[in-house]
Amino acid sequence: MKRSVARWLVLSLMVVSLSAASFGQIGIGISVRIGPPALPVYAQPICPGPGYLWTPGYWAWNDDGGYYWVPGTWVVAPVGLLWTPGYWGWGGGLYAWHAGYWGPHIGFYGGINYGFGYGGVGFVGGEWRGGAFFYNRAVMNVSVTNVTNVYNRTVVVNENHVAFNGGEGGINARPSPAEEAAMREPHTAPLAAQSQQEHLAAQNRANFASENHGRPAIAATARAGDFSARSAVAARSSGGEYHAPAMSPREAKASSPASNRGGSNEGFRPFTPPAKSNASSGERNNSTGNENRANSNRSNESRPSESRTENQPRQNSQPKQTHNQSEHQSKPAKAAPARTAKPAKEEKR
Repeated sequence: MKRSVARWLVLSLMVVSLSAASFGQIGIGISVRIGPPALPVYAQPICPGPGYLWTPGYWAWNDDGGYYWVPGTWVVAPVGLLWTPGYWGWGGGLYAWHAGYWGPHIGFYGGINYGFGYGGVGFVGGEWRGGAFFYNRAVMNVSVTNVTNVYNRTVVVNENHVAFNGGEGGINARPSPAEEAAMREPHTAPLAAQSQQEHLAAQNRANFASENHGRPAIAATARAGDFSARSAVAARSSGGEYHAPAMSPREAKASSPASNRGGSNEGFRPFTPPAKSNASSGERNNSTGNENRANSNRSNESRPSESRTENQPRQNSQPKQTHNQSEHQSKPAKAAPARTAKPAKEEKR
């Protein structure tokens, strides 16, 4: 009995250590000059059993291959905690990664519609009731044969597949007071199973956007780390038209990555687009930005008008010249009138 308890403690320490080490790697923000492709469209695998929570797929970054897809998957959730997904946020001419985390409440994840309860704000796929998790079957693929803690609550689904916050074509969302409060709460690092899912995804060239063009063959898995045919689900389609970036991954990687650790929102910057005349050559050559603008326009044509409010209008970032300065620069100074010189008075001594 004592030996089994000792083994359990050792195993627990190994899991915690692996999770913390992995979080140290993926928790630090990565900044690149090209935005991620649109989120692919895929079906959710059936929930393996009670206590599992869905963690949505996302585009991760590799310095050699660029963006690659990490399949969404089911993981055994820490009791009482919810998963806040990571997200890409635009600011200062770069796309920075903000890592996800576990916490008692859902924080800000960029307004990104990851689907399956993660519609951009909060989480409507289920809730903790005591020590048991209850699933909302309206958005979760749960079989009542395997899971009995279920309920049905209608959810309005947003069909936007944009994968980043801010910038041209990005989601225009800011943290709410409740999300700001959630981000200040104690957080738990991604589980070892989640880190393993990301690591294995990076080993398969088929997961890279340069190979799958935004439509990965393995978009989701029933269990973390299981990429076999019995577990994997292919994407039905890409979320938008894919355009290969004009620069290599090495050129796109920023030399000084932002340090946006999980739970931090320090790297969030509101978007103020530059004037067309001042656009840099790097921005003009960013084909991924063009792709995102095209995706946004196509999405707005097929969605209600409320979706069109996501993109901010262009603002003129050039400093204005004052009226007085303009006159001073454009008009020549008038010559002073000539004066008649008067004889100097003799100084009295």
